[in-house]
Amino acid sequence: MSDRIPAPAMFLASGFTQYYGAAFAVGLFSVVPAAALAWWRIAAAAVVLLIWRRPWRVRWTRRSLGAAALFGVVLATMNVTFYLAISHLPLGTSVAIEFLRPVGVAAFGGRGWRERLAIVLAAAGVVALAGVSLQGGWTHSAVVGLVAIFACAGTWAAYILLGRRIATGGDGISSLAVAMTSGAIIYCPLAFGATAIVVTHPLRLLAVIGIAVCSSVIPYAIEQLILRRVTAARFAILVALLPVTATVIDAIALRQIPGLLDLAGMLAICGAIVLSAQKTGKNVGAEVAVETA
Repeated sequence: MSDRIPAPAMFLASGFTQYYGAAFAVGLFSVVPAAALAWWRIAAAAVVLLIWRRPWRVRWTRRSLGAAALFGVVLATMNVTFYLAISHLPLGTSVAIEFLRPVGVAAFGGRGWRERLAIVLAAAGVVALAGVSLQGGWTHSAVVGLVAIFACAGTWAAYILLGRRIATGGDGISSLAVAMTSGAIIYCPLAFGATAIVVTHPLRLLAVIGIAVCSSVIPYAIEQLILRRVTAARFAILVALLPVTATVIDAIALRQIPGLLDLAGMLAICGAIVLSAQKTGKNVGAEVAVETA
């Protein structure tokens, strides 16, 4: 049934749940350190996915298990650096800057002039959305946020490439359960000192579980379905929708209303999505098939 839903629509649903969870997490940074909250998000998502998918029933090879574990380290690193970034920078700005590196995946993977032009539009839109990121100057908080978000961008590029390999190699969502577990184990030291803050407050623990479901379980499961259907280059173009969704969430949840430059960036990104969706070549129908990277 998911094959009948357009990939951009699925990606929008993924983006809204992911960044609604992120906006909710921002409200907890005053009581739970950003890195510790990122670990709780990963660990809670791992538990939910393990209960849901029960990956021990899958026949694993050493190679597939190792690939899932590596994917988990990349995914966890991306989550931790992203939470560090949004604890110092606005959500919409962070997501916009984060996209600059994955757009390189599309640049190297693009096949025709339409996709290349779409990449230019997407990059221009992201730059417009990120244009206000340093209005307050090079403060310590801004520098920490920028370092964290550029690190996150690098791991996101790896996430796209590794994630597609996982998605096309078998049961992608069961592999995601293993990946989340691997990431939670690797980064468990981040929870030290913050465990009591979460587990001794039932409402706070419930909030962490909600963040994990909204920001990890739902969007990453959707993305595994999308990655089975599109190339890494096409996926990187779809990622351009995320600054748009993050900006909308900023306006709704965090009361950060977009200006004219933000709107111009969103229009450019939407244009990139439309352009990249145009089918060219003689075998138009082949584009809907699962492609190899």
